[in-house]
Amino acid sequence: MASEYEIKKQICEIGKRIYNQGMVASNDGNISVKLNDNEFLCTPTGVSKGFMTPEYICKVDRDGKVIQANGNFKPSSEIKMHMRVYKERPDVNSVVHAHPLYATGFAIAGIPLTQPIMPEAVISLGCVPIAEYGTPSTEEIPDAVSKYLQHFDAVLLENHGALAYSDSLLNAYHKMESVEFYAKLLYISKQLGGPKELSEAQVQRLYEIRRQFGMKGKHPADLCANAKNGQASCHGCGSKCGGNCGNHGGDSDIVAEITKRVMEQLGK
Repeated sequence: MASEYEIKKQICEIGKRIYNQGMVASNDGNISVKLNDNEFLCTPTGVSKGFMTPEYICKVDRDGKVIQANGNFKPSSEIKMHMRVYKERPDVNSVVHAHPLYATGFAIAGIPLTQPIMPEAVISLGCVPIAEYGTPSTEEIPDAVSKYLQHFDAVLLENHGALAYSDSLLNAYHKMESVEFYAKLLYISKQLGGPKELSEAQVQRLYEIRRQFGMKGKHPADLCANAKNGQASCHGCGSKCGGNCGNHGGDSDIVAEITKRVMEQLGK
């Protein structure tokens, strides 16, 4: 198991990645990692994620209260949002919040990421709904996010950005990267006349293979009430189903292997 100092270094590395990829500007965004049921590491407020070093990282308890912080560093003002995720998703060990350009553009436009346009996105994300707008640093955002936590592993934040969470820091980052890539491809395809979506049958085959692999996390393939009853899934519903749609695996190599097999089955 990695030491606390090693985890702090990993947080700084992920911070540099999201900063260098333009997913945050200036001091935007925040990252946290669960150490145990009452100790969490998180990035400080008012600091660029691209220039952090381990001593910047704060430690808080389950209520977001400071356990340890160096100098004038204080926990991110969005720590309430992170704590809500950990409280309601015991399987989550890391949360990443960022403002990726394309995904945030969809969040600002009020357009959820629900169109099935490529196997990787269908398998790893299913779809990405939009949590209603809330004032930053208040309970409004945690309350808005809460209704989606049991059904999805990533959400857009209306007029704000994106939130991704998973069983490890690296996987949470990969979720965020996947959300942005999905949004970018969807945007580009719309400029080219509109995406050619995968058919319902193709989506269901992807869902079934995901279930067979027992991939971790929450996903419409596992939680959609319609799919459980043998009916058409609500993948493209934009979460209009009221949240009724949504263990080895979850890593990018598993997604790639599943995708390869599915594409072979589809004859592509």
